Amino acid sequence: MAKSAETTDYKIGQDNITPFGLDIHNPVFLVSGLSIVAFVLITLMFQEGATAFFGWLRPFLTSTFDWFFLSSANIFVLFCLFLLVSPFGRIRLGGADAKPDYSYLGWFAMLFAAGMGIGLMFFGVSEPMSHFASSMGGTTVENGVRTDWAPLGAAAGDAAAARDLGMAATIFHWALHPWAIYAVVALALAFFTFNRGLPLTLRSAFYPLFGERVWGWVGHVIDTLAVFATLFGIATSLGFGTEQALAGLSFLFGWGTGPVAKVLLITIITAIALISVLRGLDGGVKVLSEINIVLAGLLLLFVLAVGPSAAIFESIFFGGIAYVKNILPLSNPFGREDANFSQGWTAFYWAWWISWSPFVGMFIARVSRGRTIREFVFCVIVIPTLVSVVWMGAFGGTAIAQVMADAAAPVKGAALELKLFEMLKPLPLATITSFLGIVLVLVFFITSSDSASLVIDTITAGGKTDAPVAQRVFWCSFEGIVAAALLLVGGTQALNALQAMAVSTGFPFTIVLLAMCVSLYIGLRQELRKG
Repeated sequence: MAKSAETTDYKIGQDNITPFGLDIHNPVFLVSGLSIVAFVLITLMFQEGATAFFGWLRPFLTSTFDWFFLSSANIFVLFCLFLLVSPFGRIRLGGADAKPDYSYLGWFAMLFAAGMGIGLMFFGVSEPMSHFASSMGGTTVENGVRTDWAPLGAAAGDAAAARDLGMAATIFHWALHPWAIYAVVALALAFFTFNRGLPLTLRSAFYPLFGERVWGWVGHVIDTLAVFATLFGIATSLGFGTEQALAGLSFLFGWGTGPVAKVLLITIITAIALISVLRGLDGGVKVLSEINIVLAGLLLLFVLAVGPSAAIFESIFFGGIAYVKNILPLSNPFGREDANFSQGWTAFYWAWWISWSPFVGMFIARVSRGRTIREFVFCVIVIPTLVSVVWMGAFGGTAIAQVMADAAAPVKGAALELKLFEMLKPLPLATITSFLGIVLVLVFFITSSDSASLVIDTITAGGKTDAPVAQRVFWCSFEGIVAAALLLVGGTQALNALQAMAVSTGFPFTIVLLAMCVSLYIGLRQELRKG
């Protein structure tokens, strides 16, 4: 059995090299950095082949391994609920005398902005609308497979039931399961860093399983996979944000949405993110996250106040109830007839969240010192779930109410990236609120890029949180370059290319997360015995 982490002779940066004033963890930085540079060059040089490959990759992975993604996500939820009620819950991150570094408001603002900001803006209207339309259409079966995307078909013509089931399917993708994925990674990193004194990097979470070998090739592989997953996961989100921000700017001001506009917008936002990177965690990410939470709260309150209040609260209440009632069939990984839902939606979402988990998990870990495990799990899982229910109910419920009142409502046929703005258009102050929506997307874009570059830099510097600024500039720049490259080669199917890379990196990292649960359990058990 591996010896206790406290007795290890590791040295942070013991195998780092320092050319040109950099602080490079060899070989994680070199392998991941050169691989990503090569990926961008090959993708741009062979665009036609890359487009075909990305078009094949995502459906292959989600159709072949949907059962694996769904089963794994269920395990993460059950593991977190176990920690919430177990004796492990009283363990404090950082030791019994540790005090939180941030207030609840600042802490929650940072974890929520990093975790799902752009996604809620992009899918807050479009996903409830998609599931509502499918549920309204009833169930269509071709060759034994349901061809709609709704796992819970409503009776034909029952719009209220279709709304509730559509909300349940949406909440399923934004509530317990994704936040449990984040919580597993964040808790493992925080515990082994603050309680065992190990470097803040993914390999540290595996010390109980591999012992001193985590400082060798085993750890190099884990950290390199984390870099790939983080970079392609964030590139997917930046792609969604770019598409929606450009659509909104075109909607309001008639701006273009072509390749040049996409690259220009990514360049501008990446440049702003670089400024935030240079200001550091407290002066950059924390400030922007708190601004974003305030703006998002104002937009939410506005919709609740001037939108169809009764329909919104019905969507929140009855949609939440439908989610609780149907969480088991929605989570079932085997024997499903609704292949398009489990593969086209759920498997992609879980892979996307998992690809984000090194980034979000490490970021949450950095700002969670001083919290007990019970407090941590509750705040990271339960509170964001409630906020997601309210957000989806307000934005999705308003759009569905518009369609229920007028079958020809513009929001019904709008492109996914335009649905938010079409939903806001009939409400008062539409120009102002639409512009606010664009600002929110852009600031979420900046905070995500900024946070991800800090996390990747920490991983590739062997766990150091004070690596040279030049390295953070490198990773922040390449996040934008990768997103731009995938948007360009994808053409009209640009988002498919982004989603394909998120799924392809999320698949191997799912195995890493399952092993992390085992390692964390062993570490927490040792902690209780020691105390």
